[in-house]
Amino acid sequence: MASKFLLLALLAITSSIASASDPSSLQDFCVADAKNSVLVNGLVCKDPKLVEANDFFFSGLHLAGNTSNAVGSSVTPVNVAQIAGLNAFGISVARIDYAPWGINPPHTHPRASEILTVLEGRLKVGFVTSNPENRLITKVLEKGDVFVFPVGLVHFQQNVGYGNAIAIAALSSQNPGVITIANAVFGSKPDISADILAKAFQVEKNTVYNFQSKF
Repeated sequence: MASKFLLLALLAITSSIASASDPSSLQDFCVADAKNSVLVNGLVCKDPKLVEANDFFFSGLHLAGNTSNAVGSSVTPVNVAQIAGLNAFGISVARIDYAPWGINPPHTHPRASEILTVLEGRLKVGFVTSNPENRLITKVLEKGDVFVFPVGLVHFQQNVGYGNAIAIAALSSQNPGVITIANAVFGSKPDISADILAKAFQVEKNTVYNFQSKF
């Protein structure tokens, strides 16, 4: 009897791992119907008879993003919000532009792994492993180099050159999501209590208030 319970437990674990990604399409395509108000895990399919080429098309990745901001970077996403035909395919891409010494600040993608390719410039990249080790794994990438960020882990990029840099990221979800750590912690609405953040970061509450004022 115990062996049967063990077998069932293993099957349950295997099934949960197998389903821990975007669901696979059961037809040729499932173009997202943005006008449909029905709430599902993903997006409702558009009538296949109404599908056209533009549902699978996006133009603009050749255009540089505006990096005139506090962090010196710009992300141009191409996910299911931009290409309705990505619905149910479990993929998306993004272009990232970096000003000299600009950063794509520490963030996570809760629903996707990422593979980054440097098109121009020189980038320092890295990610941090989960508790309790919190090990930083980092490397400097040159043009043509590729680096992988595992799903859910905090990661970042920094342009370490004196010219602009460009990268293309491919992600394993039609809607990978982004949680920028600083924005989430210090820019939540409503604010996380300064008492909590002061204790978590081992700083004075006035320091927390100062950080929160920037977000």
